[in-house]
Amino acid sequence: MNPITVFTKPWKCSIAEIGEKLAAFGVDGLELPVRPGYPVTPENALVELPRAAKELERYGQRIYSVAATADEEIVAACGAAGVPIIRVCEPVDLQIGYMESVRRIQERYEKLVPALERHGVKIGVQNHCNRFIGSAIGVMHLIERFDPAHVGAVLDVAHCGLSGEPEDMALDIVWSHLCMVNFKSAFRMRTNGPEAEEAAWRIYWTTGPHGYVSWRKSIRLLQERGFSGPLCLTAEYSDPSARGDLTGDAVDRLVREDVAYLRSLLTPADKN
Repeated sequence: MNPITVFTKPWKCSIAEIGEKLAAFGVDGLELPVRPGYPVTPENALVELPRAAKELERYGQRIYSVAATADEEIVAACGAAGVPIIRVCEPVDLQIGYMESVRRIQERYEKLVPALERHGVKIGVQNHCNRFIGSAIGVMHLIERFDPAHVGAVLDVAHCGLSGEPEDMALDIVWSHLCMVNFKSAFRMRTNGPEAEEAAWRIYWTTGPHGYVSWRKSIRLLQERGFSGPLCLTAEYSDPSARGDLTGDAVDRLVREDVAYLRSLLTPADKN
């Protein structure tokens, strides 16, 4: 059965508190942000990431991925902690153009290949809408030259939907390099009325069954192909009363609902 993980970005608390929370959610592990303001930062990762991994083991939790910038120190820290994937989203710099942005990212990855090989770690490139490498085809254009042991694809089905890519086509495009799948859910919401001169829209993040993309279809497609990698719930939900996202304990109930929904989609195939 695929490991179910949770991206712990909403909770800026201790590693022990994260472990307790995830154990209560009934998941298999996590994606840990290695970012300023969190227990593990880019500056302390070499020491604190292995320490966090050991602490989380006490709660039956494994770090399947980190959200971090891919550089040699983070690669070494992941190798020491037994973390297999560094998840990244790559922005496009329109000052230099899309194609030149891709060339420079590829150049950066090529320089990291020896470290990735040495430490047994891979970069997982996630598609992200707007001014990022935003689609499955964009991700594969970026990474197809690399060995999937070094650079893989993290397919985010919600961002595929926002970019207009059907689930089956997106999965087929990245299949050779797929290492993880993100599960979150979104739709575009109009923010002004029909009397406006021009429509305005924003993205609204919601729970699994209520977004534009079908988690049920995505799971079926993954099971048909025999994908056994981690499925990461990204714990991203819009605050109904504001423009931002929910954080902290306000997210807990929604994560529990999505864990239960995702498990219900996985269970039928497991019983056959």
